[in-house]
Amino acid sequence: MLGCRLCGGLVDELLDLGRQPLANSFPRPDQTTDEFFYRLAMGACRDCSMMQLLEEVPRDLKYHDGYPYRASGSATHRDHFTSVATNFLARELSTKDAFVVEIGCNDGVMLARIAKAGVRHLGVEPAGGVAELAAAKGIDVLREFFEEETAVRIRSTHGPADVIFAANTICHIPYADSLMRGVAALLKPGGIFVFEEPYLGTVINGMAFDQLYDEHFYFFTVRSVQSMARRFGFELIDAEPTPLHGGSMRYTLALPGQRARTANVRSLLAQEEELTKPDTYRRFRSAVERIRHDLVGLLEQLKQDGRTVVGYGAPGKVTTVTNYCGIGPDLVPYVCDSTPSKQHRLVPGTHIPVRPPDAFRDPYPDYALLFAWNHADEIIAKEQAFLEAGGSWILYVPEVRVVRHVPAGR
Repeated sequence: MLGCRLCGGLVDELLDLGRQPLANSFPRPDQTTDEFFYRLAMGACRDCSMMQLLEEVPRDLKYHDGYPYRASGSATHRDHFTSVATNFLARELSTKDAFVVEIGCNDGVMLARIAKAGVRHLGVEPAGGVAELAAAKGIDVLREFFEEETAVRIRSTHGPADVIFAANTICHIPYADSLMRGVAALLKPGGIFVFEEPYLGTVINGMAFDQLYDEHFYFFTVRSVQSMARRFGFELIDAEPTPLHGGSMRYTLALPGQRARTANVRSLLAQEEELTKPDTYRRFRSAVERIRHDLVGLLEQLKQDGRTVVGYGAPGKVTTVTNYCGIGPDLVPYVCDSTPSKQHRLVPGTHIPVRPPDAFRDPYPDYALLFAWNHADEIIAKEQAFLEAGGSWILYVPEVRVVRHVPAGR
């Protein structure tokens, strides 16, 4: 039994998705012989309730110059982070010489709005390729990992931060102790630390098992974030659901007594009472196994019937689901994705080819397996011609189903 990376408590294993490669590695056809694999399993701490992976992948293997994820690739993401920046500018960054730091700024999708407004800012981004994209937008970027020593240097050079922000980043950082000490060192008295992350409630209740992969080391709840905040001298003052990634949560931390706590925290804590019970986890595990059975069965039947099926979207989730389910090119000959750095490469582990979007229309398949299900509304609305040509979408979260229209709420 392992110890919790956050508090040292005992961690109970809850789900094992088997041997998995790095979710966002996307090797070239000539790079398949030396792929890195690890066991993808998750567990919960008995003491602080933090959900976490049981095996850590070295960070340098995940975040490097060739890291392919581009946050600006989705219109939904662009709109969301423009709104986040606008709110910060109006509420937290309106004073003279205000300063904001974003941990994991990616390609600058949020900070671009801040930079345009002329507000002091700094993005901390270890993946060189996306950091260069952010810098090309006029954003100030520090190309390294954020930890305590980094934060101390930032403060000595730029001064304390009014706002420290992160989106889909804090859950990626196993060394939460150094991270939180860094936040404490950098944050100005009265400032706030705001981070948005995939929510465990969405994963469990929505059967979104493919949100589990090497980069997502922690899966937060309001309860576990509150425990983490207190451990490092902070107070959780707000928690607010957001729609990204199928359902995330925005957490706001401040030093005790410096900000009023909203009613959201108490309300969400009460709602989580059933979420972390052993029976809930057992039902989740059974549902995930059923999805694997149903999805593979459907794909095998369609192949037997002579139907064509291709994948649509190649987020990190595609690696988890195809490797867990054993789905390879025999069932899904290729996946279409708009990210240039993923095209003409292979889905890690299963080696399904990734092709440009034009391949989806030349000709249309009978069925499209939607791996980027959290963008279903945006994608299906954009691909109306596929439906008009008689095509159907296959979705597998929260259950396997075939749809011929835009699914409500997805």
